[in-house]
Amino acid sequence: MAQALRKLINFEDFAAWRPEGRRYELHDGVIVEMAQPTGEHEDIVGFLALEISVDIKRLNLPYYIPKTVLVKPLEGESAYSPDILIINRPNLVNEPLWKKESTVSQSASIPLVIEVVSTAVASSRETRPTHCLSNWRDDYYKKLADYEAIGIPEYWIIDYAALGARKFIGNPKEPTISIYQLIDGEYQVTQFRNSDRIVSSTFPEFNLTAEQIFQAGSLPT
Repeated sequence: MAQALRKLINFEDFAAWRPEGRRYELHDGVIVEMAQPTGEHEDIVGFLALEISVDIKRLNLPYYIPKTVLVKPLEGESAYSPDILIINRPNLVNEPLWKKESTVSQSASIPLVIEVVSTAVASSRETRPTHCLSNWRDDYYKKLADYEAIGIPEYWIIDYAALGARKFIGNPKEPTISIYQLIDGEYQVTQFRNSDRIVSSTFPEFNLTAEQIFQAGSLPT
């Protein structure tokens, strides 16, 4: 079946258009509306953001977790809105898009980025003809390659519903946290499941298991 050609836009037009209240990304010039997350997705994001913030404060690191900052690869017309983005505040003075666009492109600004895998959900409303919906393939294919190209030292993919392909999370598929560390310019992955304790070079004292993260919504407050 023939498909209509999407109208491509550049990053500057995307940044000027992007409305408040909804999450959008730009993938090679195509606007991508992020699907409404599930409650379980939000439980994990909120839980991890709190745990990481505690570590940042305890270790007196110059980091923080912003709400709507974009990550833009140096090449191409893409910009991503990660589920959790750790910002190294001192390097923001070197970011040319920071003040006007709240956008970062340098690895020195981004010690860690985390994506919690979601699948595409059909939208009941088309706001622009260029829209499509993000899904798990973006995290495992496109963002993985672009975050590596930027040189982000550490990238987590939290696949709580085991949505990723078997070549990424194994067979049989089960909930998996894949942590990619940048070594000699390339990502090397270590995976965590069940009672495995998370090992992070950015937060070496992090003391949580994969299962504790997956069960974030059921943990006592």
